[in-house]
Amino acid sequence: MTTNQAQEPWQWEEKHWRGLVNQVRAGRRLAPAKWKNGARWAVALSFDSDHETNELREGGKSIGRMAWGQYGNRVGMPRILDILRRHDIKASFYVPAVAALLHEDEQRQVVSEGHEIGIHGWIHELNSVLPYEAERDLMFRSADTLEKITGIRPVGLRTPSWDFSPNTLRIEAELGLLYDSSLMADEDCYELLLDGEPTGIVELPVEWIRDDAVYFMMHRFQSLRPYTPPKDVLDIFLRELDAAYEAGGLFQLTMHPHIITPRSRIWILEEVIRHAKAKGDVWFATHAEIAAFVKENASE
Repeated sequence: MTTNQAQEPWQWEEKHWRGLVNQVRAGRRLAPAKWKNGARWAVALSFDSDHETNELREGGKSIGRMAWGQYGNRVGMPRILDILRRHDIKASFYVPAVAALLHEDEQRQVVSEGHEIGIHGWIHELNSVLPYEAERDLMFRSADTLEKITGIRPVGLRTPSWDFSPNTLRIEAELGLLYDSSLMADEDCYELLLDGEPTGIVELPVEWIRDDAVYFMMHRFQSLRPYTPPKDVLDIFLRELDAAYEAGGLFQLTMHPHIITPRSRIWILEEVIRHAKAKGDVWFATHAEIAAFVKENASE
């Protein structure tokens, strides 16, 4: 691939822009004819347990924003785990290593209740600003840290802020990961290609509209403010869920313990679960379970 920083994008040679596009692409679609135990569709709930790292990641020192992160551990996680426990549902939690070190007991409780913990960076750093050596070191250290705390080696990665560098997929392959959940080239799972070659790594795709943060985030000193009423957010989530049911596909949802769990919002999670159960013929599973199943049972 040729590069020329002085050129405008419209001046790039075809080889250059094709090279940029083809670094990481969606390959073979991994859509099973039926889900586990003959279920019509699958639901994968996930939570990004960022906690205090949302402030620490950029060198922030705001005590108020770190307190908001602690809310995720202190109030948010107990509420989430209680709902999952009452409905007998397993979910996936993506935890920056620093957050895991700050709240080790939380991670041990999560795995003791049968949920999955996945890699979510070291301190919620942006992968795209890191050189290969630094990104690799942080990713491996994060995996080692989560394994040391929980006793289980993580098999999946969700990059912080879904920020994907040209080196991220290569490092995931070096780590021997089963899946990634950071990209959005489809609504159902697919195999990731690196420079046109199949990697064997499953992508369990995300989407901003299936993420609570885009509707509810708040930053006092910026213009970022919550803009969507909780009932409207639920409506969006349920429309996505209903469409996944009709297609016999996957409904994947991303939430954050410090965002989804205030009293005026936590009911959204329970309503999503109730609605999915009312549709019936559903398999609730962790992201790791979904990735393993589609890898072995894809019909396309």
